[in-house]
Amino acid sequence: MTNDASPNNDARHVAVVAVTQNDTRIWLAGLGPDSLPIHLRPPSELGQHHHVRQAQHHRGHDTDHDDPVYFDSIAGALHGFDEILLVGHGHGKADHMRTFSRYVERKHPGVAKAIVGTVDCDLNALTEPQLLAEARAWFRTYHRTGIVGGLAD
Repeated sequence: MTNDASPNNDARHVAVVAVTQNDTRIWLAGLGPDSLPIHLRPPSELGQHHHVRQAQHHRGHDTDHDDPVYFDSIAGALHGFDEILLVGHGHGKADHMRTFSRYVERKHPGVAKAIVGTVDCDLNALTEPQLLAEARAWFRTYHRTGIVGGLAD
């Protein structure tokens, strides 16, 4: 795992987690426009040889990006938060946000209890400041109404 920024452990109330297959960005130190995420990545597969033809790639014969080491590192960074918003994109096997959510329900129930919502959006189309603005709006609505809504694609 690589950790590209140090979290500010003084602000451990709300976290926003953008989960994808190859990278997870976690905002630990608030949701301000200048907040920077830490980056967690799955273990490198460089140097590993896989006998995978292109046709097998989508049939479960490729490497497993849902590696427990990867998901455990994400969950470890989220321990102690009161509210966690998961953000992701994808459908079916490509929906790593939902796969991570199911994983923590089984393996890290304390983290799972803190997840207050999951949001599907096009992460490639949003800049980090835009994603944080949407997360702030989501939390304002959630705290005002208690209704769990989502970001629009």
